[in-house]
Amino acid sequence: MILASDLKRGVVFQLDNAPCSVIDISLQSPTARGGNTLVKTKYRNLLTSQVLTKSFKSGDKLDDADFARRKGQFLYATGDEGVFMDMESYEQFEITGDLYEGVRGYLTDGLDLVLGVYNEMVITIELPLTVELLVTETAPAIKNATATAQTKEAILETGMAIQVPGYLESDERIKVDTREGRFISRA
Repeated sequence: MILASDLKRGVVFQLDNAPCSVIDISLQSPTARGGNTLVKTKYRNLLTSQVLTKSFKSGDKLDDADFARRKGQFLYATGDEGVFMDMESYEQFEITGDLYEGVRGYLTDGLDLVLGVYNEMVITIELPLTVELLVTETAPAIKNATATAQTKEAILETGMAIQVPGYLESDERIKVDTREGRFISRA
């Protein structure tokens, strides 16, 4: 059991038969004597990806979710699914659908990541903040074409297309931010 007053960002609790992760939390002190402090939470239902809000009294007890974050690794892709491995138990998971599509463009064989497992089923995939990818195709660099920073589209080894600076050429390794899907720097 988790007390509502002990909730923090990133804590996973059980609500309405689903694991929920706290995104934001605030406390509201009572104005009357004997009133309970309210704990206002903004949380994500990890099964449906809905972001919801709910208020609890500070003494409310919430159920623990059967949720664990485990070290994992992306092994390989086969068509519309990816095969991931739990690095602790060496169990393999085949993941398809929206969960796989959301991270597909950042995955290279052997990439270390964190798997969120609920009832022996992977429901979240946490990528590293940055990944190194190879630029496979982009327009040639044009020197001194303009005084302002200019970008162009580049196709990466995973098939993902992002905007990169005009000076980059094919066969260069770059760092990509996995939260926003943008170019950071050369690798």
